[in-house]
Amino acid sequence: MPDNLLKGKLGIITGALDENSIAWKTALKAKEQGAKFVLTNAPIAMRMGAINDLAKECDTIVIPADATSTEDIEKLYTEAKEYLGGNFDFLLHSIGMSPNIRKGRSYGDLNYDWAMKSYDVSAISFHKMMQVAEKQDVMNEWGSIIGLSYIAAQKVFPFYTDMADAKALLESIARGYGYRFGKLKKVRVNTISQSPTKTTAGTGIGGFDSFYNFAESLSPLGNASAEACAEYIVTMFSDYTRLVTMQNLFHDGGYSFTGISEDIMEKFKDL
Repeated sequence: MPDNLLKGKLGIITGALDENSIAWKTALKAKEQGAKFVLTNAPIAMRMGAINDLAKECDTIVIPADATSTEDIEKLYTEAKEYLGGNFDFLLHSIGMSPNIRKGRSYGDLNYDWAMKSYDVSAISFHKMMQVAEKQDVMNEWGSIIGLSYIAAQKVFPFYTDMADAKALLESIARGYGYRFGKLKKVRVNTISQSPTKTTAGTGIGGFDSFYNFAESLSPLGNASAEACAEYIVTMFSDYTRLVTMQNLFHDGGYSFTGISEDIMEKFKDL
């Protein structure tokens, strides 16, 4: 990767929980490439993780904010702009949770109050972040906004239950706001659909290890790591991708377009 790809760029990175998270690795890559940014996460997530250690490593600050609260987002942007000394060139939405998955509820037995919480945290918060950014006029022209998605938005993965619906909504919001923000300020909005990744959130999904191994066997390039995803995100923040918008970008080693592989066929040939 070229040096100083993000030199002079300012932004906000959400959702860094621990060293396994994509947001954590994105922060390190963005720092390495010359960006200046603030970190943010919900107060409850901050108590569970080590985000303050990351802030020290990146020479920045952490601003607590609940992304489902427009008031918190307004405060986040005001404080971040003051600290950074200008408007933002990039935003990373790396936020998602499902109480139904955490508590083992199947897709045919959803608690609907919990499902609404899933949609609010995992998808509608993306809209809230962009709506507040538009109203406060805090995005620079040709800025980049990224949300993290998953292929379950397009295909059925039974264990992903209501998070699949949330990711489908997330991608729809990216298209809708991508058009709006593009017309307003040439800001581009995209989602990245990442391979199954051994993050704290990912490994909490039932059957994760089996599916991780399946995807590894199917993908011609193998599963994309969290660090590789961070590099892709940094590329999407850079000026080299200024005309890419309203897309769901698969970053999965080719898994999304592979129907079958020799490895998988070998496992089933004698059955």
